Amino acid sequence: MQIRVIVSGAGGRMGREVLRAVSSADDMVVVAGVDVAPQLAGKSLAKLSGVPTLQLAVEPDLDAALVNTQADVLVDFTVPGQGQVNALKALRHGVRPVVGTTGIPQEALEEIRASAEERGLGALVAPNFAIGAVLMMKFAAEAARYMPHVEIIEFHHDGKADAPSGTALKTAQMITEAVDLPPRPRTEKMVLSCARGGEVRRSANQGEVNIHAVRLPGLVAHQEVILGGLAQTLTIRHDSLGRESFMPGVLLGIRKVMNVTGLVYGLEGVLD
Repeated sequence: MQIRVIVSGAGGRMGREVLRAVSSADDMVVVAGVDVAPQLAGKSLAKLSGVPTLQLAVEPDLDAALVNTQADVLVDFTVPGQGQVNALKALRHGVRPVVGTTGIPQEALEEIRASAEERGLGALVAPNFAIGAVLMMKFAAEAARYMPHVEIIEFHHDGKADAPSGTALKTAQMITEAVDLPPRPRTEKMVLSCARGGEVRRSANQGEVNIHAVRLPGLVAHQEVILGGLAQTLTIRHDSLGRESFMPGVLLGIRKVMNVTGLVYGLEGVLD
C-alpha cells in the first residue's frame, strides 16, 4: 500500500524537492500540494516540480486538502510560526505530520506531543533531515564528553528566516544534555548562546554553548562544532551542498512516522 502524502509549502525550494522525492519513491504518492502564495494558485505541481505525472493543481487551503485526500502524512516546509499550526491541523484530521519547518517553541512541541498521543498517531519534527547532519550532532555530543569547551558556527543562505538555526539549537541541546559544561567568561563579542533548556542569550555563562549565525548568499546549510582542549582543537563539520541532501531523511521520516505514537523530535529518534 502506498503512503498518501500532502506537501505543505509545495512552492518553496524545499517543497519542490519533496514533491520530486516523494514522486520517485515506489511506496509513496503525492495526493496534494498546498501553498498559500497567491501567485501559485491553480498552477500545476508538475510545473513546480518538473515531474510530468504530477497533474494536480496547487491547493491554497490546507484544511480542505486534509479533508478531501484521505492522506496518511503531511510533510511541512513552510515558515517559522506556521509549522506547529499545520502539524496540529494534520493531527486533528488523523494525518501524521512530518515537519521540517524550524523555529517551533518548546510549548508548541508539547502541544503537538499531547495531540499525537491523544489520537494514537505519530508526529516527527526534525530541525535537519540530512543524515550527515544528524551524525554530526551525535558525534559532537559524544566528543563534548572529553572536550567540553564548545562553540557552534552555523552558515545558511541569506533567505533563511530564523537565526540561530534549529540544527544549531538542537546540537547545543544535545551537548548540554550529554555533559556539564565548564563556566564561560561573559563577553559582548559572543553573538548568541544556547543554555540547557534551549534559551537563546546574547552572552555566555556557565553551562552554555555559544552559537554564531552567518547568513550569506551562496550558502545552503552548513555547521561547524569546534571543541577546544589543551593545545588542540577538534572541528566536526557538515555541509549540505544542495537541498536534495535532505530528501533521504524526509523519505525515512515519512516511512517511520507511520509506525510510531507520539512526538519524535529529531531525525536521530527514528534512525535504526
